Amino acid sequence: MRLRLLPALMVLWVTLALPMQPALAAMDYAKQVLIGADFSNREMQGVTFNLTNLREADLSGSDLQGASLYGAKLQDANLSDTNLRDATLDSAVFDGTNLTNAVLEDAFAFNTRFINVSVEGADFTNVPLRADALKVLCANAEGVNPVTGRDTRETLGCS
Repeated sequence: MRLRLLPALMVLWVTLALPMQPALAAMDYAKQVLIGADFSNREMQGVTFNLTNLREADLSGSDLQGASLYGAKLQDANLSDTNLRDATLDSAVFDGTNLTNAVLEDAFAFNTRFINVSVEGADFTNVPLRADALKVLCANAEGVNPVTGRDTRETLGCS
């Protein structure tokens, strides 16, 4: 009986003796002014940029899967080759933004503003868009996404 109890007590002692490690939390840049910031080629899954000014920021090549950019200002920002799968882009402002070859599959962007956006090779599969945004995006849509192999116009449902 004592021999069976000894391993269990050792596991309990080791568990309690080790310092508790904090849980890894996603980065939070909400409500900041990050004009011209360089976030290129980074692993930033789940990051929060809610209501953040990212004008002229470089996020190219970054993995922003599941990120929240609610209400972010992305004028002249570079999001080319960015993974934006499952991202929240609602109420964000994309004006002069480069979305070339970005993957936005399953992102939420219903109230997002798109003005003068470069979308060559972008994948908008399953992204809910308002009719006015869709019209703007379809006017410039062309190319095939190099990651998913999907035609940009088809992912937008352009007629």
